[in-house]
Amino acid sequence: MRWLAASALFLLAACATAGPAPEARRISYASVDPLQFGELRLPPGSGPFPLAIVIHGGCWLSGVSLRSTTRLASALRDAGVATWNIEYRRVGDAGGGWPGTFLDVAAATDFARTLAKKQPLDLSRVVVVGHSAGAHLALWDAARARLPAQSELHSGSPLRLRGVVALAGPGDLRSLAARGDFVCGGGTLEALLGGTLASVPEHWAQASPAALLPLGVPQTLISGASDLVIPSGMVAEYARAARAAGDRTRLVDVTGAGHMDLVAPGSQAFPTVLENVLALVGAAH
Repeated sequence: MRWLAASALFLLAACATAGPAPEARRISYASVDPLQFGELRLPPGSGPFPLAIVIHGGCWLSGVSLRSTTRLASALRDAGVATWNIEYRRVGDAGGGWPGTFLDVAAATDFARTLAKKQPLDLSRVVVVGHSAGAHLALWDAARARLPAQSELHSGSPLRLRGVVALAGPGDLRSLAARGDFVCGGGTLEALLGGTLASVPEHWAQASPAALLPLGVPQTLISGASDLVIPSGMVAEYARAARAAGDRTRLVDVTGAGHMDLVAPGSQAFPTVLENVLALVGAAH
């Protein structure tokens, strides 16, 4: 089956991108679970530095960790952008899924205010960069200011973001669920959201960026034309909806790029990723 083959390729490639975390400080952003931590990387110099909050993917499942975005975070740091590569509870972890996965992403993002008290970070230039399932969470991170006050995912004062760079990720969970060859396998979204669309429609509405448009922040959506996991057409569909809602949206489809190429420094796709992140934070390169 095509989705099984693509899933195996995705997991193998994600493991291949893993590596050490040189010059990174591991810092806890909450105290409920050991997975609530991030890795902070600072460029050389005195700053203040723009900040990229990096969110890894992996089908929202516990099998893939922030190691899959270590090289991405290091490359952005080398280009002059501080990075906060976050870990979070996922489906399969105690407390993961609904609402823990989303609450962790929100808490890790807002923790940038605490980091900036001691680190040279420019909080007027914060972007969220997410890959695959992490791209969905990055878009949701920007959307959460629009959540109703009664939502379990609501937070009082979300960190203001300069924008989002979503790499090969879905913006519309309903559209993703409708795919017959969904690479993560049946039941993954239901496990993430605490039930089916029919049983908990409010969860799906509060977790899907497409249902919360307009997000109110610039969004750069980068896809790989050869991506077997999240087809570029799905990314383009969300981009059209965001534009129709009034959001400033940039869509970039990289010819010949596969799913993992977008987080692999040295790939032919990575200069496009780096250029767009730097443009959004207003950093020179």
